[in-house]
Amino acid sequence: MIVKMTIRLIAATGLGLLFGHAALAEKITVTDITGREIEINTPIRRAVLGEGRQLYIIAALDRENPAKRIVGWRKDLIEADPATYQAYLAKFPDFANIPTFSGLEQSLIDIETTIAQKPDAVFLNLEVQQAADEASYVEKLGALNIPVIYVDFRHNPEQNTEPSIRLFGKLFGEEARAEEFITFRAEQIARVTDRLAQTNPERPKVFIDRAGGFYEDCCHSFGDGNFGAMVELAGGNNVAKEWILSTFGQVNAEQVVVSSPDHVIVTSAQWDVYVPGGKWVPVGPGADADRIKKKLEFYPTRTAYTGISAQKNRSFHAVWHQFYNSPYQFVAIQQMAKWFHPDLFADLDPDVTFRMLHERFLPIDYKPGYFASLEAGQ
Repeated sequence: MIVKMTIRLIAATGLGLLFGHAALAEKITVTDITGREIEINTPIRRAVLGEGRQLYIIAALDRENPAKRIVGWRKDLIEADPATYQAYLAKFPDFANIPTFSGLEQSLIDIETTIAQKPDAVFLNLEVQQAADEASYVEKLGALNIPVIYVDFRHNPEQNTEPSIRLFGKLFGEEARAEEFITFRAEQIARVTDRLAQTNPERPKVFIDRAGGFYEDCCHSFGDGNFGAMVELAGGNNVAKEWILSTFGQVNAEQVVVSSPDHVIVTSAQWDVYVPGGKWVPVGPGADADRIKKKLEFYPTRTAYTGISAQKNRSFHAVWHQFYNSPYQFVAIQQMAKWFHPDLFADLDPDVTFRMLHERFLPIDYKPGYFASLEAGQ
């Protein structure tokens, strides 16, 4: 009798565990940034990242161990933002064991290596959609029940950042935390836009020197999107939007000289891997302030800036380039607002905002070094 009861108890326990595990997985339908509807089992346990910098949002959702669900990723974070990668690696050594893929923003990750990782999903950035379509990438992975999810923090972040955060939250089973992050982000942007709406100050002319030091030639910039949109939200007038009709583009030096911007903002980073010894400005976490200022001194000497207002007033600034491809853009918006309207935003401290973001959402400590400016009169 005791034996029979024991067998029944074991069987019931086994069934309970079986159904318990099944209950943990739920098949849902989500709509990605391209409008595609995808059926997928959640929460995702094994993710392949077509963009390593997707870690910026994953770390905010998986604060306890952001490496645990990543089974493959493009090595752009490692190469383009080495200080951030080292900070995560120091706290979570498992990052060293994640398989990596080579390539730039428009590159597809290797399909055979992706399949070998047996992922629950592959996250691709919007800008690789054309390459993926030409290679039938989605169909090939779909035939193996590996869904592809498109997200976007770079091509059209003004519209796609919040939906992309929600997608990650839903698929990772962290919807409440994703909404908390979205609310925080919106509140921090409103600290700038609400005050500008109330005061309507005159907007200074601004030129963004995109990826300074990554490109040797001049003058790469932004149209209405990305950093160009951040300039407008911060109370500036992005002069390049008159010539660049898409998010990214290039203008000639003569156009910049004629527009005579009041501020030049160089987006840059520590790009030893890409351009050894280049003229990039090494802004980023824990960056050396003296080295940043020394390298920023090159930019007023560019032909495109000869005689412009910014050159006369030494209104040259450097900002961490990775804000262009992360959900942290609001920090850059706050810093720009201080550059454009210092009296109006005297009480606003973007370093405090970024530190608050780290303390509330991220597992690594905040280190300043994301911004710099030349000093007038020197």
